[in-house]
Amino acid sequence: MAATPVMTPLQSVTGSSSRTAAEANPSESVIEIWGGEPLSGHIPVSGAKNSALVVLGGTLLCSETCRVRNIPDLMDIGRMAEVLLALGLKVNRAGNMLDVDASHVSHSKAPYDIVSKLRASFFVIGPLLARLGVARVPLPGGCAIGARPVELHIRGLQALGAQVHMDHGVVHAYVPGTRGKLKGAKIYLDYPSVGATETLMMAATLAEGETVIENAAQEPEVVDLANFCIAMGAKIRGAGSNTITITGVPSLHATDYSIIPDRIEAGTYLVAGALTRSEITVGPVDPNHLTPLLAKLRETGSKVELEENMNIRISPGEKIAPADVQTLPYPGFPTDMQAQFMALLTLADGNSIVTETVFENRLQHVAEFNRMGADIKLKGDCAVVRGVSHLSGAPVTGSDLRASAALAIAGLAAKGKTTLYGLQHLDRGYERFEEKLLNVGAKLRRIPLSEVDSAAQPTIGAEN
Repeated sequence: MAATPVMTPLQSVTGSSSRTAAEANPSESVIEIWGGEPLSGHIPVSGAKNSALVVLGGTLLCSETCRVRNIPDLMDIGRMAEVLLALGLKVNRAGNMLDVDASHVSHSKAPYDIVSKLRASFFVIGPLLARLGVARVPLPGGCAIGARPVELHIRGLQALGAQVHMDHGVVHAYVPGTRGKLKGAKIYLDYPSVGATETLMMAATLAEGETVIENAAQEPEVVDLANFCIAMGAKIRGAGSNTITITGVPSLHATDYSIIPDRIEAGTYLVAGALTRSEITVGPVDPNHLTPLLAKLRETGSKVELEENMNIRISPGEKIAPADVQTLPYPGFPTDMQAQFMALLTLADGNSIVTETVFENRLQHVAEFNRMGADIKLKGDCAVVRGVSHLSGAPVTGSDLRASAALAIAGLAAKGKTTLYGLQHLDRGYERFEEKLLNVGAKLRRIPLSEVDSAAQPTIGAEN
């Protein structure tokens, strides 16, 4: 495998070293958006963040160098690279390609200061246990969208023969015995958790014997991880169904693998097109990964066409029709698209109901939409959305990654100027967000927080 350039410390952690000061410090910058501009053209879709993060964790399973392509340049990717570096791996980046050399894993403990900011860093526990027989990983952090417990991960690892206990917020796990090898088992997940499915599937690749995971998550990202492991020599079948079978192998080998396109990024831009009543194309993306969203976009009146080269064209219908949405595990409507689709429904000609069943704290954006003139009332885990004739620009704050994106695209359709705060969330999941929208005609800019009129700044947390 050809060598790639060794990165500078900045590049290894955050990607491009040419970012502006405002981009490098997202919590100290805002995006100003002037709405009402029609969009036109093509928006490219980056590699899937959620796939890239877990695949990077999966490189720990291989004692050779793996090349992973189509890696987005995101804050979360930089943090995962930091975790791997702290464990003793070598990580080299060139463009959207990462070479990860895991031939020497010198530490079994992931650093708290990084794990506490990135939930996906908990994915290293399965590979570390499978590879070293021991792992110490702090409880994870990330967006505050609800309690995303790791009990399913822990119970599954215990079924594979690990001893697990928690001490002062750190999960300690080890495999007893002189060989330190996990053993295959039959595991039933009480809930089809994506994280638990991925953690246990990775751990089982190097376990002795056969592991069967029932009620497994079926998300495309799970399939992508399985395909990556298979490319390294793992024996996995059934990924994408609710039963996954893994036959353990002694070791895995190097591979060159490309991450799937990000279905949530693609969905966000498709909704932006519907919101602004514009005709745009978005891609590449596998339309099969977006089936429930495309169905709902058509229900609300948008025209959706599948084109060559994995592109999707969206164009407006006569009006935005109301629709009811309930989030569910894949292949249901994704919780990661709930906020963005709610933005569309604020302008519908009628009333809609949005029900969040996956995370109990994922409706914080309702207050911010109402700040822009939307008419939304909360009833438990349901939001009753009464469509209005227009939204008005306002200072708003994103409470999590997808809420931030939803408020941004709502700003594209609003009258006047919207100022979006909370960019530390947005930058975790959208590569070159402003650049991609500017290229299709949006009017927006990122500026330092210090340049914002203090009278226009919202009180963080107000109305939430």
